[in-house]
Amino acid sequence: MSLDFDRVELADVSRAFGRRRAVSRVSLVVHPGDILGLLGPNGAGKSTLIGMLATLVAPTSGVVRYGDRQAREAGALLRGRIGLLAHELHLYPELTARQNLDFFARLHGVDDSSLVDAALASAGLSERASDVVAGFSRGMRQRLGLERALLHGPTLVLLDEPFTGLDDAAVRVVAERLKRLASSGAIVIVATHDLDLAEGLVTRVAILRDGRLIADEPGGTGLRGRYRTLVGH
Repeated sequence: MSLDFDRVELADVSRAFGRRRAVSRVSLVVHPGDILGLLGPNGAGKSTLIGMLATLVAPTSGVVRYGDRQAREAGALLRGRIGLLAHELHLYPELTARQNLDFFARLHGVDDSSLVDAALASAGLSERASDVVAGFSRGMRQRLGLERALLHGPTLVLLDEPFTGLDDAAVRVVAERLKRLASSGAIVIVATHDLDLAEGLVTRVAILRDGRLIADEPGGTGLRGRYRTLVGH
């Protein structure tokens, strides 16, 4: 049994940590095929918003809906439709690349070795499949972490700074991977500080400043200039 949804909606969502309000009254609707770029300076609330969308952080007020359901109503079925790549890659360094993917595949009820083979190939790690992850560079671990997040074919893909540690060639490969995901019907949300990468990737941008949504507009050219006008640097 699974749960799917045709949109993700944040309705007047806020999150406070003590007296600090990390996210303040954000409203957004994201649909399949969208690649939404969450942009903003450090401390703007991007990671907190990703955490709420991933059901890891509960809103202090407001509602996050997945289709017509909220997280507390859908539970584990909903989390099975979400793929998350956060700052913590959730890889076991003492295991090999293949063992890591095998383990996470089983967690999601995926019993198909060909999917693990395809994930290793997509990460460019087929020849390193039997090597332990402890010996991998940050870029290799980042690519493996992305494939770990996508093994189960999630509807909602949440990525927090997914290009960290990647060289230019790997950045292009990952960007094309995300475009294919969106074209196949996934909802892709990417938090990034790299405006040049975002300009060539995202279909929409949501710009945050001090926890508030200050722009929700199409992607496209001139993003850096628009960002500077709104954020100030």
